[in-house]
Amino acid sequence: MDKVTLKGYIIVPELQLAKVRPALDIHIALTRAENGCIVFDVIQDSIDKHKFNVYEEFVDSASFLAHQARVRSSKWGEISKNLARQYKVTGLAE
Repeated sequence: MDKVTLKGYIIVPELQLAKVRPALDIHIALTRAENGCIVFDVIQDSIDKHKFNVYEEFVDSASFLAHQARVRSSKWGEISKNLARQYKVTGLAE
């Protein structure tokens, strides 16, 4: 089984920053507690406050896909569903 890595960013419009930030903190804590999560970092960019750099590592495809399923049904999933994202995923089994 190969480790799955996701790297990229999300863009949060000015009007959504106050709503997104607390939900993101909860999302980070919940994800880091997930079975199979190795690393989960979402860090606000030091230059562009609307950009949040994302880096994730999961032990395998199953744990990554379980994370994705949890996110879709979570408060974070609802709050963030329309945010612009740019991600590259590597190691995902087909």
